[in-house]
Amino acid sequence: MLAGAVPRRSTAWFGRRCLRSFTSTAPARADFTHVVIGGGVIGLATARALAQQTSSSTSGASALLLERHASIGTETSSRNSEVIHAGLYYGPGTLKTRLCIRGKEKLYAFCAARGVGHANTGKWIVAQDEAERRALERLHAACRDEIRVPTRWVSEREAREAEPSVRAATGVLESPTTGIVDSHGLMVALQGEFEDAGGVVAVNSTVTAIEPLSSSSLSGAAGVPGSGGWRLTIRDSSTGESSAIEAETIVNSAGLGAADIHNMIVPHERRTRLYYAKGNYLSYGASSPRVKRLVYPVTLPGAGGLGTHLTLDLAGRIRFGPDVEWVDDPEELAVNTARFADMLAAVRRYLPDVDERALSPDYAGIRPKLGKAGAVGAGKGFFDFYIEMEDGYVGWVNMLGMESPGLTSSIAIGDYVRDLFYGTQTVG
Repeated sequence: MLAGAVPRRSTAWFGRRCLRSFTSTAPARADFTHVVIGGGVIGLATARALAQQTSSSTSGASALLLERHASIGTETSSRNSEVIHAGLYYGPGTLKTRLCIRGKEKLYAFCAARGVGHANTGKWIVAQDEAERRALERLHAACRDEIRVPTRWVSEREAREAEPSVRAATGVLESPTTGIVDSHGLMVALQGEFEDAGGVVAVNSTVTAIEPLSSSSLSGAAGVPGSGGWRLTIRDSSTGESSAIEAETIVNSAGLGAADIHNMIVPHERRTRLYYAKGNYLSYGASSPRVKRLVYPVTLPGAGGLGTHLTLDLAGRIRFGPDVEWVDDPEELAVNTARFADMLAAVRRYLPDVDERALSPDYAGIRPKLGKAGAVGAGKGFFDFYIEMEDGYVGWVNMLGMESPGLTSSIAIGDYVRDLFYGTQTVG
């Protein structure tokens, strides 16, 4: 059975563990309207949007969120910088830019309304040579003229007075709308709203097989895979027991496992893979130097990440990271201390007085990428979010390469997926 499937309001659920009794025979109607695979922040936001869309329905519409681990959000969603990005880097016309900008607005409003910890700290991007200065000038022009995201130049005198410990040899560009968020608190709040709308979270629930069903009706979609719904086989990770359920639609929001879900469904020639960018983080235990805002190096085209930057938690503690280390195993989460020297050198470019003795390994996270490099929209190798109603199927929204700025964009992504299913237009 599905572990942890415990709705707040339902009389159709029973048993000691409040699990629904599923049969492997085709039901007269699907067990669920929507099944979202993956309980990270994007999956939670998507499930919430779909459940809220269907909660007022009189047709018994329902939503299920499947998470393979024992609790929500234990992968990329909880192993990142917890930054609310402004949307500076991803170029005009991309999904990353559109959803980041809209998601930032929605995220600040959501956190303020629901008491989720967050802060609008602002961010400095600091240049150390003329090439980096020119890159900053191009970024500022693009933000001003193309994507309409506020940035401003910080004078040398202002920079020296505001952050005397920060080195910026050739310029500082400020992003005033960047901030930080308590990612765990955000996910708990999203889960609460999903369940309040009648949704069900099933943890310890690993999808092992997916079968698109075809309809024999006379509609235009008859015979198309998924036109008759979807059958999913799910293994309870804690007991090994398997169950089958049927859904009208599915959403692949499996993050690090999204390619595995994709490859369960498509023919061999359409299979794909993800590239895993591990990011190591260092904590900082000294009382000086102190910094009051986020500090980023200039990101040049082709980079796999935004550089080893300085971020703050909500208590004002400093941490550094992530770097980019390409790994084959998405479960390789131990901090790689062999990268310490390179990370320290990167930090000292903008914080020369950092105390090496106060640095210690903190945590590492994995970003699922569609290719190596391509963190910014300028230059070659950029990969946008892949969020599509998958071609050749009915009722399958597929999400691949959902890395940064996924946390910032999460609520807008949820709305975007809802729009794909229902034809609404809520994301500009």
